Amino acid sequence: MERIYLDNAATTPILPEVIEVITQRMQDTFGNPSSTHQIGRKAKAMVETARKNIAGHFHANSNEIIFTAGGSEADNLVLFNAVTNLGVKTFISSKIEHHAVLHTLEYLKKIYDIELKWVDINEQGIIDLDHLEQLLESSESKCLVSLMYVNNEIGNLLNVQKVGDLCQQYDAYFHSDAVQAVGHFNFDPTALHIDFFAASAHKFHGPKGVGFAYVRSGIGIQPILHGGEQERGARASTENVHSILGMEKALEISYENLKEEQKQIQELKSYFIEQLKANFTGIAFNGTAESIESNSYIILNVRFPKDAPMLLFSLDLDGISVSGGSACQSGSTKGSHVLNEILTAEEALKTSVRFSFNKFNTKQEIDLVVEKLKKHI
Repeated sequence: MERIYLDNAATTPILPEVIEVITQRMQDTFGNPSSTHQIGRKAKAMVETARKNIAGHFHANSNEIIFTAGGSEADNLVLFNAVTNLGVKTFISSKIEHHAVLHTLEYLKKIYDIELKWVDINEQGIIDLDHLEQLLESSESKCLVSLMYVNNEIGNLLNVQKVGDLCQQYDAYFHSDAVQAVGHFNFDPTALHIDFFAASAHKFHGPKGVGFAYVRSGIGIQPILHGGEQERGARASTENVHSILGMEKALEISYENLKEEQKQIQELKSYFIEQLKANFTGIAFNGTAESIESNSYIILNVRFPKDAPMLLFSLDLDGISVSGGSACQSGSTKGSHVLNEILTAEEALKTSVRFSFNKFNTKQEIDLVVEKLKKHI
């Protein structure tokens, strides 16, 4: 059975070109970048070239990119530094953030007794910007706002420009988990007044276990991993050379034909919405899913008209890979914290499925998924 993969918000298939780079670099660039001999210097030079090229996609300087083991570590690096190094006493976030942010903030509150404020959201999961301004205006201590660029479960796009402008107006730091945005949207963190963002390679057809943190120039970062002076002293650990170079290649490919691929995938998503509406009575979409302007073209979170507890399992048996809520919480019996936050208790009991797309998906696959859904709903 040939599988249909519609879980790209969880992870994306690694591109053949990326696998080729990784394989080649494992063979010919095995040196430790901290070594002073020629083999080590070669690895170091390639890592620094990758850093420069990755920074270039965001009109950033190479010294603003810190390589990490992924988005969660990048978020942790920034949030811990905010407390221990940057004098932040107040954090403003939302209750629909990724757990890499939510759980880290809860831990920081427990250990450091920070002030944690939650910005209001509506039933679509849209951030209340007026309330955000009220929270910023009332803050009496150094503040950091942490709001994700694209919600990983419902696909909502943050009004990043407005949030950045507010943070600049009230002299607050702005951190964004941009894991679902990097490789899928062009953006300039300086123009948007973003001080920090997190990225993860496996969300844009790169390898797992590697990502980066963007840290605006002039903001000092201390390590949360100790034992070495790698990453200009910001992160101890021998650099994951072949994965970093694979990430560089994946990001390059992602931005080569971005406009065409955005259009292609958005058309596929819109077609899926049309087919679902035509074939199912009472179907609904979580978040701002039907808006091209305020929702990611990658993600579609569908709420079916009833509770179908075996739906994901049945689709898996049919060869269709999707997620219920977020795959990062697989095995959880609590359900999606995002959907529980924005839906009524009655609506939250209905089965919601997150479908997420890549450039290799086709209308023929969508048609087959709809036919399979009709068997189970």
